Amino acid sequence: MLVSTKGRYALRVMIDLAENQTSGYIPLKEIAERQDVSEKYLESILKTLVRSGALAGQRGKGGG
Repeated sequence: MLVSTKGRYALRVMIDLAENQTSGYIPLKEIAERQDVSEKYLESILKTLVRSGALAGQRGKGGG
């Protein structure tokens, strides 16, 4: 089974969020640092995950 690069990173993000779960939102910058992936690339991946309903996101200060 072939999984695209974007799909692999989406899975890594979901696993990272599960392992580092807190009571609030986790900033994109923290995920990018832990996974060693650019923030811009993660933005596009997370946008897709939020639109599909897999994640809940919040923009701005205190968001993630």
